[in-house]
Amino acid sequence: MTYTASSIIIKTQTSFKAFTPERKEAMTNNQIIFMKSQELAKEGIIQYTGRVFNAKTADGQTVEVKETEAIHTFMDWKKAGFMVKKGSKAVAKFTIWNFTSKATKAVREAMEKEGKEAPENPHYYMKEAAFFSASQVQPIEA
Repeated sequence: MTYTASSIIIKTQTSFKAFTPERKEAMTNNQIIFMKSQELAKEGIIQYTGRVFNAKTADGQTVEVKETEAIHTFMDWKKAGFMVKKGSKAVAKFTIWNFTSKATKAVREAMEKEGKEAPENPHYYMKEAAFFSASQVQPIEA
């Protein structure tokens, strides 16, 4: 029997959550990135590491899943102590969750018209991000 990445259950901090591409709005960034990295590896855009791990499918069966090389945004690589090699192009662009404490643009504009400052409004929103693979980065030299 063949399993796809879309039938895998990912462990979150509080529970196991089954996810499919149809439930994209409920997925965490880690889940979105995992799904995309599996797709990119199948398309030959990024490589598999040669390691496998066990995962449970939505119906409770355990399957082996090939691990892909890491993909992260430019800033995430930088935070981890790596820099993207000069001239590298993103291996993929897709939407992930982003956090802001600012009010929405509509609220800010409405408040500006009234001459008031917009209150903080912490929330998440979807934003397109560019991703680079592990083969496109090198450690930052001190």
